[in-house]
Formats: sequence, C-alpha cells, structure tokens
Amino acid sequence: MCYTCAGPKKPNWMNKHEKRILTQFSKRRESKLRLRWIVALCSLPFFGMVAAFGTAPDSAYSFVPTRTVVESLDVAHPEQSADADLGFWREERFGRGDTVSDLLVRLDVNDQDARAFLAEIKRGRSLQWLRPGTTVQARTAEDGSLLALRYITSKGQLIDFNKQGAEFKALEQQLPLEPQQRMKSGEIRSSLFAAADAAGLSDSVAIQIADIFSGDIDFHRDLRRGDKFTVIYEMFYHEGHAIKTGRVLATEFVNQGKSYRAVWFQDAEGKGGYYTPDGKNLRKAFLRSPLAFSRVSSGFAMRFHPILKQWRAHKGVDYAAPVGTQVKATADGTVEFVGAQGGYGKVVMLKHQSRFHTRYAHLSRFASGLREGARVQQGDVIGYVGQTGWATGPHLHYEFRVNDDVRNPLTIALPAALPIAADQMAAFSRASTPLAAALTLLQNTNLALLE
Repeated sequence: MCYTCAGPKKPNWMNKHEKRILTQFSKRRESKLRLRWIVALCSLPFFGMVAAFGTAPDSAYSFVPTRTVVESLDVAHPEQSADADLGFWREERFGRGDTVSDLLVRLDVNDQDARAFLAEIKRGRSLQWLRPGTTVQARTAEDGSLLALRYITSKGQLIDFNKQGAEFKALEQQLPLEPQQRMKSGEIRSSLFAAADAAGLSDSVAIQIADIFSGDIDFHRDLRRGDKFTVIYEMFYHEGHAIKTGRVLATEFVNQGKSYRAVWFQDAEGKGGYYTPDGKNLRKAFLRSPLAFSRVSSGFAMRFHPILKQWRAHKGVDYAAPVGTQVKATADGTVEFVGAQGGYGKVVMLKHQSRFHTRYAHLSRFASGLREGARVQQGDVIGYVGQTGWATGPHLHYEFRVNDDVRNPLTIALPAALPIAADQMAAFSRASTPLAAALTLLQNTNLALLE
C-alpha cells in the first residue's frame, strides 16, 4: 500500500469519536425535521381557512338562474277612530278682568267660531262657574275653528262644550276627587288675608280660621304684627291637579302671645265641630262679630250723633263695610222681626234662648226666604250691609241685649257650647292626638326656620 496516496492510517480511538459525533448530529437533524413537520401539519387548518375565505366569490353561485319579479301588495291601513281628528289642544288661564272673548282670542279661536260660541252659551248658564284662575282648554282645527272647550269648576265639576253640527252642547260631570292633607304656617304683618296669601293659602282657609277662633279673637281689633298661625287642611285633587280647598282639620293661632288651638271632630252621628285638644267646645253660644271682616267705625259709648247733631248713648257697635257684605246670625235663634223700622232702616231682630236678643240694622236687603218665626243657625246669612235708615255711610249697626238691657257685644263674656260627651272622649282622643302632634311639629319647624 502506498501511504502517499492513501494517507496516514487513523488510529482506532479516532474512529470511535467520529462515530459518536456523527450519531449526535444525526439525532439533532432528525429532531429538527420532526419539529418542522409538526409545525407544518398544525398550520394546515389555518391555511385551509384562508383558502376558504379566498374562494367565496359570487362567481361560485353564478350558475344559479335569477329573475326580477314586481308584485303589488295590499297594505292594511289602521282604521281611524272617531277621535282621529284631534286638532290642536291649547290651554290658558282665565284672568281677573277677562271676558270670554278675551280668553277665546288667546286660545287662537277664529272670530266666526268665537261669535257662534258666545251666541250659543248665552242661552244657558254653563259658564257661570268660570272664575279667575280657572284653567281652560280648547281644541281647535287647523283653520282655528273651535271644536271643544272645557274646564273644571272649583266644586270639581267638569264643564265640557263639544261642537255637534253647528251648535255647542254642554256636558256637566262631577269628577272623582281625592282628598289630601296639607300644612301651612304664616305670620301676621298687616292682616290675616295678607298673611294667608304670603303662605300660599286660599281665602277660604283664612275665613275658616277666623270663624273657628271668632269666639276668642276679634279679628277686627285684636290682631297684632307678629301674631302667628299654623293650619292643617284638606285639599281635593283630580289626576294630580288641585281642584278645591276643603275643611280645616286643625289650626293654632298665637295672638298677642296667647296660643289658641282647635281640632275638627265628627261624631258617629255625623255632627262635627271644633274643639280644644282637651275636648272643650270652641263654638261659643254667640259669635263675637256678625261680619267676617270689617272695621269698627263706632263703639259702644256716648257719641255725637251725626244726623241728630246731639250727644247720645250709642247702644251698639257699628261695623263699616261695603254695601252687599254678608251679615251673619251670631247665634242660633228665631226671627222676631224682619222689615223696615224708623232710624234702623231695614233691620232683622233675632231671639236666642229665652233672654238674649240681637239686632242687625241699616241693611240693604234681607236673605232670601227670611221671615218672622223662621229658625236660623249660627253663621247663617240673614242680610247684607247697606245704608238704609239714619246712616251717613254703608255700615252695620249691631246690638246685643240681655233681658232687654243693652250690653256691649265686644266685652260681654260669651257662654260656651257643650264640650265633648264622656262617651265620645275615646274616639275624640284617637282623632285629635295625631292632629295636635302635627301642629306641634309644624310650630317647632316654623320657629327653627325663623331663627
């Protein structure tokens, strides 16, 4: 053998080492190839999806034949109800000094229909309850012609005018009313009415407060600046709208530092009245004054007579008030005389129990149906202020007699009516306790606010 061509012979240990290296290299190569195949096989679904997205052109379904079809379909139209032509609803408030014509103009009713409506309603009396502050709704067509007009009265009646042909027909309907309790408080600055207005109370509530305490407080002379009142009363609602003021349920009046309280209680027989929280009747046998509000123009004393021009004893109290002001009976009684009598002019004389008499003079007219022998209740209207007889201006002359002796009605001690009966005290306590507690809460809240 030629060593030059064949090269030197490698030793045996070298061959063993190379074999081991070649074996390891082969194993690594096989491992890499196996990994590449695994990656390739795992990637097949992904590439298949790509292929699927890529093979979805419309041309795949181009072999399906298509054609356009035009067909008429009958669409069912909803039936129009009788009220489909609702027109336009407008709402306005009837203001003080307004006429119905003024209201219709603001409601955008055209002149022709307004005149027709006014001519039609003159035949009836359905607008007699339209008062300032009442909200009126009108439904008109596009041309302004009036289709309907409605409003709710202070008594909860719905007055609804609807056009039927060329005429307007009026429908009156009593609405269901829901009572709710309301609470207010106020402070006297000038008068009870002014304080009630400031507190957002109606005149009806103010008059009730004056009537309730009329036996203890003379609202003509006794009010002082800083006097306070709290009141719980009913308000009636229809569908969330306040319709009318109801009865005062409880009230407190602080006059010249003295507190007076009253709660309403109605017994099982339906007879009700105002009582103190301990059950004493606030209703006196006689009211302190026969007028709700007025001014004392001449007291019970000697005076220079404006007509006779001489000094004479004035045997009564004169209340200055406008002509037509209501005059009320100060107690239950019987009519002894009604008519004209000398210097008294038109006068009403009442007899109460056996020894009390009252006289109401210078009236302009008497209450309808008043006659001698008729029974009257305390607070009933018996006449209206006037200027008849010996009178230099409109006023009421009021006399109070006990066994025919003239007494000063402003200072005489007036007897009280009967208190709560013993068998009614439990029911009275159940009704009055929560009302009295509410008055205390309202009073404390008001004082906290003032501080």
